Amino acid sequence: MTDVRPAAGARDVRIASAAVFTVFLLSGVNFASWAARLPAVRDALGLTPERMGVLLLIGALGSLVSLPLSGLVVERWGARRTVLAFAVANASGFALAALGVALGHVVLVGAGLVLAGIGAGVWDAAMNIEGAVVEQRLGRTVMPRYHAGFSFGTMAAAGVAAGAAALHVPVQVHLPVVLVLSTVAVAVAVRAFVDRPAPRGVDTEHPAPRDGARGALGAWLEPRTLLIGLVVLAAALTEGAANDWVSLAVVDGFGTAHATGAIAFGLFVTAMTAMRLLGTALLDRFGRVAVLRLCAGLAGAGLLVFGLADQLWLAIIGVAAWGAGAALGFPVGMSAAADDPLRAAQRVAVVSTVGYSAFLAGPPLLGLLAEHVGYRHALLAILAPVALGLLVTGAARPLPRAFAPAGGGVAERPAPPAV
Repeated sequence: MTDVRPAAGARDVRIASAAVFTVFLLSGVNFASWAARLPAVRDALGLTPERMGVLLLIGALGSLVSLPLSGLVVERWGARRTVLAFAVANASGFALAALGVALGHVVLVGAGLVLAGIGAGVWDAAMNIEGAVVEQRLGRTVMPRYHAGFSFGTMAAAGVAAGAAALHVPVQVHLPVVLVLSTVAVAVAVRAFVDRPAPRGVDTEHPAPRDGARGALGAWLEPRTLLIGLVVLAAALTEGAANDWVSLAVVDGFGTAHATGAIAFGLFVTAMTAMRLLGTALLDRFGRVAVLRLCAGLAGAGLLVFGLADQLWLAIIGVAAWGAGAALGFPVGMSAAADDPLRAAQRVAVVSTVGYSAFLAGPPLLGLLAEHVGYRHALLAILAPVALGLLVTGAARPLPRAFAPAGGGVAERPAPPAV
């Protein structure tokens, strides 16, 4: 990214921070508006769990192909243009998928989900890179709050979706209305982006990064970046599995109505939101590693309860613990990848690619397993990556570096105590 405008002042950075929060929220709205209506999509298309898993896996291909290039796209276009362009692609893809549902055309739904996946993957990477830029300029940890914005978006969208399902509003009516409104809001929000990296004088510990394709390849060879990717992978799979399957697991596992499945999904994202809002204070007090270990424990316990409980009320408690445990792995991983502002774009792209490979491809594969053991028992397979993520949490310890607060100057930001 090449931008020669004067450095943003404190007020501009605060406005940019609000804009980043808004864009995260709108990304959550788009995703959850689709995810919470999956039972209706499944019924309209008459898909078995196996075929539903294949459809979601096909939809994930768009993000898996586009994510490795996201750092280069942001480098050339800037975060502002990248977020807007790929938000439009994401909304267009979901609208096409909704049309496919209305026509009963599975291939059209799959094509729409591929386009939506391309939009979602690059949009997410770009807004995380912009969030890292703003976080650096603020001089304090705010990334969990941005991801809480995503969760607020999913909460709101899940509530609207539950109402739409209860009122029997067709997916092809519900989704386009939401998508048009969210895309207009994205276009307004990105105008406030800072849209450039922190000043080159911030990091005195490392030389300037290699730009372009060589720099992108180099980021894939860094052990710390890859280990952070594994932490994010575990958290992303834990979150993504719930996004894709928790509503269906509740509906089929306990014989409840579609609206109850949407409410369970809403509870999951509400628990995530609460933990992300609490996360900044926890991270400041206990450090990244201790908080990540706490989250892994909550996620594992919640999954066990949800997968093995015989009563709906007990399974719902498991959903809440599962959601809280899935909350911080992704935002903490993004912050850890961006510890060196000069290499943030390429490292965030690597970590996003690793994480989204699990977030997007893992849950559809669980659908294939669900064909044989049921949705709830299939979700217990996520315990393995949760344990793996727990083993490598030490990679997320902050690098010693200097921070550039808004308004100029350089302030040292010490790493929290090793835990």
